[in-house]
Amino acid sequence: MPVNLLILISYDMEFCFAATTLTSWHLLVTFCSLHVALWMKFFEHKAFDSRTVMGFGVLNGISIGLLNLSLGFNSVGFYQMTKLAIIPCTVILETLFFRKKFSRTIQISLSVLLLGVGVATVTDLQLNAVGSILSLLAIITTCIAQIMTNTIQKKFKVSSTQLLYQSCPYQSLTLFLIGPFLDGFLTNQNVFAFNYTSNVVFFIVLSCLISVSVNFSTFLVIGKTSPVTYQVLGHLKTCLVLTFGYVLLHDPFSWRNILGILIAVVGMVLYSYFCSIETQPKNTDVSAQQSKEGDSAPLISDSLGKVENGGDDDEPLKVPMWSSKYSRA
Repeated sequence: MPVNLLILISYDMEFCFAATTLTSWHLLVTFCSLHVALWMKFFEHKAFDSRTVMGFGVLNGISIGLLNLSLGFNSVGFYQMTKLAIIPCTVILETLFFRKKFSRTIQISLSVLLLGVGVATVTDLQLNAVGSILSLLAIITTCIAQIMTNTIQKKFKVSSTQLLYQSCPYQSLTLFLIGPFLDGFLTNQNVFAFNYTSNVVFFIVLSCLISVSVNFSTFLVIGKTSPVTYQVLGHLKTCLVLTFGYVLLHDPFSWRNILGILIAVVGMVLYSYFCSIETQPKNTDVSAQQSKEGDSAPLISDSLGKVENGGDDDEPLKVPMWSSKYSRA
């Protein structure tokens, strides 16, 4: 979700209430945009298990709320550690419940990546009981929601656009119901009593429009790759934010940040390299299987042609059992 956009608005425009309510507006605009795209026939609507969609949407909304609570109750350093913990937690859950295997090289590359991001971003670790519990719940719900984003698309054979379109209303409604209370609790301000100047409204609308592409790309990346790969891209985004902040905004930048970013980039390169190597045998197997299926197709055509041209009645008829064209009385 476009949390960085929300932070940018909060700091630059003195937009004082937190991200939860604004995220609900982002999702609402995303749903409206997809509804227009559906009306213009850019994609087809595919209905599937409504309870699965509802549970998935509510869980996504809860995970966003818990991440915001974690940021509110913890230091920035501990919040960064919470984000770093999502990758190993995802690996553990997929290994235990989906029997997915991660090779030693993938595990090493992910460890290098996490080490680099940790060195670059984690500055202080102030622990407290409530913040730790909220962080743990945020990690678990985020991991499950991202795993479900991948598995639902594959199980029900729906595209990222179709899943996002059907789940957006539930996510937006969940965040809109809990957002004002959560934001008021964290900031001691009323969302609806805020002074909405023209500049604030402009940036809110701008962030909502940008969020459409962010939300769409999130579902697309997780569906086409995996939750772990999506998290790797998220940490790449963190490194780019630090770099652009130093180059464009002249934010403070230390040798520790530079070292951490370099280590993280090495981890990302290793992860991409090993993933590409491991996917090559799978692609070869799929191509070989398709080739065998293509070689067997002429046999069916020959059998059909023989029957149509008056073949021997004593010879067994080699046609699909569901075909009624050549069925015999």
